[in-house]
Amino acid sequence: MQTIPVHSDKKTEVKRIFDSIAGSYDFLNHLLSAGVDFYWRKKALNLTAMGKDAILLDVACGTGDFAIEARKQGVRHIYGADFSGNMLRHFNKKSDWIIGKNVQLAAEHLPFTGEYFTNITVAFGVRNFYDIPMAFKEFARVIKPGGKVTILEFRMPTNPLIRVLYNAYFKYILPLIGRMVSKDKSAYTYLPESVEEFDKNVDLVKLLKEAGFKSAARHNLTFGLVQVVIGVK
Repeated sequence: MQTIPVHSDKKTEVKRIFDSIAGSYDFLNHLLSAGVDFYWRKKALNLTAMGKDAILLDVACGTGDFAIEARKQGVRHIYGADFSGNMLRHFNKKSDWIIGKNVQLAAEHLPFTGEYFTNITVAFGVRNFYDIPMAFKEFARVIKPGGKVTILEFRMPTNPLIRVLYNAYFKYILPLIGRMVSKDKSAYTYLPESVEEFDKNVDLVKLLKEAGFKSAARHNLTFGLVQVVIGVK
């Protein structure tokens, strides 16, 4: 397992948070989304139309739910990568089919040869990258021509009523439940703050194109609470 040192206050704090909540991460994901997170992952992979011969790198894989869904859909060559060692350990406990070992790394420094993967997936992890343009350039480097990057990420809904309800849930209910279960006071405060900041400042479609992808398209799910962005090299 290779560790890439990253000198960033944000990255250090993100790693601390996710190492801290790894044990309760799956339970809270399913609870706080009322189980809709299963649908989001499945829908994202359906939109990607990933073939059974795909060679998949799941970046910011966490405890592996995106990769596990890809496995259910027939993909057999899967690599997992995450900056949190605790998350990877939980992933390893859930799978005995992962190729080699899951790798602990930062998305901005991928220790893989060029044009190796046919697909890269990231579920709810891009907003935690410390340098998104740099990470996307790495994605373009290691993915084959015609390959796809599929990003599943939260966003702020545009409907005013949905936005009010969303903000109330994210700012008050979600942090309270998260603190009670995970025992980490900052983890589930960071989530709504990071989503709002990310949505204001980051255009994933634009950044993928600037990184060298020929095309990129956005698909909104569940009243615009979640976006699936697919880039094609």
